[in-house]
Amino acid sequence: MSQFTVQPSFWKIFPDVKIAVITVHHLDNHQKEQVPPEMLAEANASVADLIPNEPISANPLIHEWRQAFKKFKTKKGARFAVENLLKRAKKGNPVRSIDPLVDIYNVESLRTGFPIGALDLQKIQGGISLEVAKGGEPFTAIGEDEPDPALPGEVIYRDEEGVTSRCWAWRDAKRVETTEDSTDILMYSECLKPEWRQDHERAMTELTGNIEKYLGATTKTQYVTKEQPTVMYE
Repeated sequence: MSQFTVQPSFWKIFPDVKIAVITVHHLDNHQKEQVPPEMLAEANASVADLIPNEPISANPLIHEWRQAFKKFKTKKGARFAVENLLKRAKKGNPVRSIDPLVDIYNVESLRTGFPIGALDLQKIQGGISLEVAKGGEPFTAIGEDEPDPALPGEVIYRDEEGVTSRCWAWRDAKRVETTEDSTDILMYSECLKPEWRQDHERAMTELTGNIEKYLGATTKTQYVTKEQPTVMYE
């Protein structure tokens, strides 16, 4: 068993956040044909309804997340992970297929706006902690070769070896990246506002249902709050 813990340093900034922690086992992530291509196409098309206003910052979803990112230290230009996906789709540059798992959680993010992180569970060292960085915690981003350590005051996910996700819901580490050969996954999704919780839970049910239906996996969903800051997973 491993532990997913949100530290007091995070709750001091974001006491109302609720986080879904999802474990996925026995994943088959090889054949793109497993996931109907129309799912991604329809999700891209739905973005215009999710964020109809111009500029993009005029949409409540984007505004709330940008305000949240002003509450801690970030790298220049860092946004919550879904903003770039939504912006691309809204401008007519649809999000493309990557692999079955990524396609399924991108579909959910495009439909609902909720960020969804996914790490290869077998590559995680020890448990996961969401906390405010002291600074210097090691990190190398997916697609990069040069290390880029955390800044003091930055919100990070980390394991015993270093940072697994920078700037909260922004970029994941190369070291724990999921691939088509990944069979066991740790996923997490943050609900920023209490009034979004019902939609968030509905989105997580849809997400796990699609993973089980199309990828032959088993899933388990737990939730972390300030009142219950730790869950165990395996």
